[in-house]
Amino acid sequence: MDFAITDQLRNLLNDIRSFLEAEAFPLERAFLHEGFGAVLPGLERLRARVKERGWWLPQVPKAEGGVGLSLLEHGLVSAELGRTPLGHYLFNCQAPDSGNMEVLLLHGTPAQKDRFLKPLLAGRIRSCFSMTEPEHPGSNPVWMSTTAVRDGDHYVINGHKWFTSSAEGATFAVVMAVTDPNGPLHQRASMLLVPCDTPGFKIVCNTSIMGHRGEGWSGHAEIRYENCRVPKENLLGQEGAGFAIAQERLGPGRIHHCMRWIGICERSFDLMCAYAARREVAPGQTLGTRQFVQGWIAESRAEIDAARLLVLRAAWMIDQFGAKEARNEISLIKFYVANVLQRVVDRAIQTHGGLGVTDEIPLSFFWRAERSARIYDGPDEVHKLVVAKRILRKYGVEVHTGGA
Repeated sequence: MDFAITDQLRNLLNDIRSFLEAEAFPLERAFLHEGFGAVLPGLERLRARVKERGWWLPQVPKAEGGVGLSLLEHGLVSAELGRTPLGHYLFNCQAPDSGNMEVLLLHGTPAQKDRFLKPLLAGRIRSCFSMTEPEHPGSNPVWMSTTAVRDGDHYVINGHKWFTSSAEGATFAVVMAVTDPNGPLHQRASMLLVPCDTPGFKIVCNTSIMGHRGEGWSGHAEIRYENCRVPKENLLGQEGAGFAIAQERLGPGRIHHCMRWIGICERSFDLMCAYAARREVAPGQTLGTRQFVQGWIAESRAEIDAARLLVLRAAWMIDQFGAKEARNEISLIKFYVANVLQRVVDRAIQTHGGLGVTDEIPLSFFWRAERSARIYDGPDEVHKLVVAKRILRKYGVEVHTGGA
């Protein structure tokens, strides 16, 4: 494995970093204090500049208007964008839109691409992904109650979802619903495209996360589907393929998440070191002279570097052999990097003392927004069990666990 990058990519990463520090960082305080709506005009202005510079849609093929980076290359870009909560949105590679773009590119019909994908790629609309249900554990994604029943030329959707991130202000949702309750376990659900102005699509509220509800793209909505009718042409892919498409979506998506988390780690590390260098605990004595803080710095640097190498290896594996062959690597980075993220942000907060838990700097936002990193896209415990079972199978041990 060779992770050396070209001079062209290195220059791109440096240019993106400089752009974000000069243009995006100054918007963070308003975002942290006033919310997404307060900075949206500024974000749209910067999005236009990203397009002008040829950085728009780094993860999308050139034929579709993107930069056409490989998964590994986009991972490195994602780490730069992750240094600010606004980075991915500026480049139109933010979740959940990026995942919805991928599945529409792979499985969308020409009509679906014209209606949903093209304006999404252009940044004229946003989307959301509606899968998780409050009544069922996310660790068992084949168990859900939302149904889509055929009625002539339509599907009628009924169900209850939450953590439908970015639903407020979205134009359409990609909805996972059971279409064949008696089918094989992994072929019961399908994905459907549901315009958010469809009668019966009801946003209950943005779920409060650690005291913050969020708004617009930065919110996480609870949704009721009440006799929500969509034409059969809105079926995404084949009926019963919902679980397979979701897994296909999540493999590269975990690379994006993990490299974004590494970007958060790097920003937190920079803040920690800079504060330790200037904050005096006594006249002429800075925090950086204290061995506790020195230990946090050394441990954080080692863990971030190890996490980065693990993610690059997983991205390289997917690029070379596909997501199926990289299943172990994907699971390993999901739980490992999420825990590194939590430890590094915690150390940075502790270094800053009272300042660390305020919204004057982004550390408290990183903490509350990304504590869920160890939960979404499969909790730590599930990924650890999956990897251990595969490893033990090579030694002749078959491990059987409860659930699906």
